[in-house]
Amino acid sequence: MESIQSIKQRFEIIGNDVKLNRAIEKAIQVAPTDISVLVTGESGVGKEALPKIIHSLSHRKHAKYIAVNCGAIPEGTIDSELFGHEKGAFTGATATRSGYFEVADGGTIFLDEVGELPLTTQVRLLRVLENGEFLKVGSSQVQKTDVRIVAATNINMFEAIKKEKFREDLYYRLSTVEINIPPLRERKEDIHLLFRKFASDFGQKYKMPTIRLDDDAVQLLLKYRWPGNIRQLRNIAEQVSVLEESRLITLATLNGYLPNSSNSNLPAVVGKEKKEGDFSTEREILYKVLFDMKGDLNDLKKLTLELLKHNDSEKVQEENENLIRKIYGDDEEDYTEQEESTNKILQLPEPYSEKPIVKTPPVDKYDFAEEIQEEETLSLQDKEIELIKKSLERNKGKRKAASAELGISERTLYRKIKQYDL
Repeated sequence: MESIQSIKQRFEIIGNDVKLNRAIEKAIQVAPTDISVLVTGESGVGKEALPKIIHSLSHRKHAKYIAVNCGAIPEGTIDSELFGHEKGAFTGATATRSGYFEVADGGTIFLDEVGELPLTTQVRLLRVLENGEFLKVGSSQVQKTDVRIVAATNINMFEAIKKEKFREDLYYRLSTVEINIPPLRERKEDIHLLFRKFASDFGQKYKMPTIRLDDDAVQLLLKYRWPGNIRQLRNIAEQVSVLEESRLITLATLNGYLPNSSNSNLPAVVGKEKKEGDFSTEREILYKVLFDMKGDLNDLKKLTLELLKHNDSEKVQEENENLIRKIYGDDEEDYTEQEESTNKILQLPEPYSEKPIVKTPPVDKYDFAEEIQEEETLSLQDKEIELIKKSLERNKGKRKAASAELGISERTLYRKIKQYDL
């Protein structure tokens, strides 16, 4: 078995962190077997190095090694890429094509970003892991393959399983052995070492002297959180090497290349509690709308009860000004219109009389409204809906004309149409 140090030199892995050494050690131990391995860690930590180590130390090292970025392949074609397809299986399939699992028979497939696989593809992959069988797209013939799968992901798999974005049974088949690579911020001693290596490489690449950091710049480098991990550190080293004329990099110079470096020594906010009134689901939004509608309806009932008790719309309007504003909004223009129309909309009919009522030809624009007698059981809400429907029918759905006929603003009419789903 090769030593950890020789593996680092062979694959150009920089660092002496204990967690990194443990990850490499696990890769060396599992390599001679055919066990499926899941490599986890944040984006940019260098997860792609471990599958290469595992393949090179296995008995499959002379067969093919294929790395597939699952997140970069469109959902509609990923089954074809992985398992192949028959001629005519779909539009554009002009010839039979072999997939990665067929081509890599006897070798190793590295599935990077495996958490991005569609659920239908996950079912196919589970079958390959269980018995080595797969079907080409558009084919009914079962094919066999002998492939070792090493997967990697930067997402929380348990959260993905909880949200039903990843199959639990597939996770346990992939993670027979799970290897975690620590983020760069947990490898403090390796940060400056990596920066010096990158600076030396870019100095040779661009044929210029290698940059160096002063003591203050080194401390900033160590305190920074590096959300992009090694990939971000490498990019910073390249930028500074190319853009800076001075080869001695100071704190102020390096600070200009690090985003949000002023808060680099503070812990990152990984989550926060949901604020009151901050709706995270459509169901909560719907509940809020229904509660608001119920509140408006109760206010209207209260206003109607006051009118029934006092039979004086002006007095009721004066005593319940705040309630009317709450129902119809705070807009001054709308409120003025409502003041003019309140008596028209909520005007109570004359008390019932046993004497015959002689009706004259209607001159009021609300002549289509039926008289409401005290014993009538229809609610104010039902009557209002009926009035709005009839007005819209008479005006052929024109809201402006209907609102003028009802004596309310077009904005208020639109709100009521939405409220009553007319």
